[in-house]
Amino acid sequence: MSKVFDAAEVAKHNTADSCWVILYGKVYDVTDFMDSHPGGVKVILKLAGTDATEEYDPIHPPGILEENLKPEALLGTIDPDTLPKPSTDNQPEEEEAEGPPPMESLYNMDEIEQVATKQVSRKAWAYYYSASDDLTTKRFNNEVYRSILLRPRVFIDVTKCDLSTSVIGHKVSLPIFVAPAAMARLAHPAGEAGIAAACRSFGAMQVISNNASMSPEQIVENAAPDQVFGWQLYVQVDRKKSEAMLARINKLKAIKFLVLTLDAPVPGKREDDLRGDSTASKLPVSSSLVAKKEAKKGESLPNGAPVPKAGGGGIGAQLFWGTEASLTWKETLLWLSKHTALPIILKGLQTHEDAYIASLYAPQVKGIILSNHGGRALDTAPPAIHTLLEIRKYCPEVLEKLEVWVDGGIRRGTDIVKALCLGARAVGIGRAALWGLGAGGVEGVHRTLEILADETKTCMQLLGVGKVEDLGLQHINTRIVEQQIYDGPSGLGGLTSQVRAKL
Repeated sequence: MSKVFDAAEVAKHNTADSCWVILYGKVYDVTDFMDSHPGGVKVILKLAGTDATEEYDPIHPPGILEENLKPEALLGTIDPDTLPKPSTDNQPEEEEAEGPPPMESLYNMDEIEQVATKQVSRKAWAYYYSASDDLTTKRFNNEVYRSILLRPRVFIDVTKCDLSTSVIGHKVSLPIFVAPAAMARLAHPAGEAGIAAACRSFGAMQVISNNASMSPEQIVENAAPDQVFGWQLYVQVDRKKSEAMLARINKLKAIKFLVLTLDAPVPGKREDDLRGDSTASKLPVSSSLVAKKEAKKGESLPNGAPVPKAGGGGIGAQLFWGTEASLTWKETLLWLSKHTALPIILKGLQTHEDAYIASLYAPQVKGIILSNHGGRALDTAPPAIHTLLEIRKYCPEVLEKLEVWVDGGIRRGTDIVKALCLGARAVGIGRAALWGLGAGGVEGVHRTLEILADETKTCMQLLGVGKVEDLGLQHINTRIVEQQIYDGPSGLGGLTSQVRAKL
């Protein structure tokens, strides 16, 4: 029979030598696991001897405990009557967080983000909002679209406007896809499955994050028969873990392709994610109150000892623990070919040279996503539009050999149309979907897609275009942006023979 523990007894085990935690009413000894915890020792020690369920649940998908802890780590159950009672110190009535407004009253991505910021926790806001260093690339991802001008044509019947297109042979109703965005349950309990539900109603594609807070099986469980999903892969140092996940993904019919992310072999320095409690000053009243409450926990362990500086590093850094940083074209793609027959999309290309090399690996590589990780990896890296223009300048044949998708900085339907005019097959949104989820759950993501779809359709009609495939360079003026494009040597001389020799 399982032993029942008193909370006071569990609380005594709050050191690195004996570390217990309570999760979902069960008591676990995680002492031997701490050194291999993806979030580092610090994260576990701060919760040692306490009920960690509230911190643990929004971040970890089902099955993680069983995968990482030995059976003997489960010591027993907790007597719920011995757990600390919730605080009765209510917020003053005038400071209580208000619920979200009706989603139909929100008209753009900025308004949705503002509402979400008031609803989500400080931790969620810091993780979603953060980008590397000075946030230069994050801002420029959006600003670059303002420098591309549209060229409307008139006397054209645009009564009908069709937003449907195809991606790697699968028809989708929108050229908009949800890019891999981690930890969706930090925004709302519906999580990634909630995003999938909204995508289902629009016929939109979703790429599931490798670091999703729900299992892939849960996310695709209620998918429509024709709904299209991709799975993002971060290759792990322990390749067996990646191979086990690939085996699971191969069994899910809803997942049509694999997205191998390459733009973040190591995590960038995301200072908003690192600051912790100090982000409270940047938040509105409702979120600031949450931060102040969390700050009372202090920076010491339950036994009074200082929190070790090793480990932690914000959610972003924690998620990258165990990620392989030594991937190469030849070795990694060969390894992948042995473990999946799914089409491969390479995500995170930021130069025309890498786009060209990727085209030499067709047909295993079916497409590329031009992306700088939402500005969360290398700050001052180029926006996807720069890379797309580089490709058109130096190696336009890539657009014929591979499907080219883009993500980063999308705030308007006009942004989407401009990327499509430049040759992108599909355009991804990441933060926008998370903010939608934080603002109003499934309904919030639905409203996000609705706004972007309506704006895209309106833009196309005002341009005089009725179909996605009819959008082209004639509909835009990129002269301002072209002044910023890389203008050095192409770097392609002899590259084909060099790569072919290694295949």
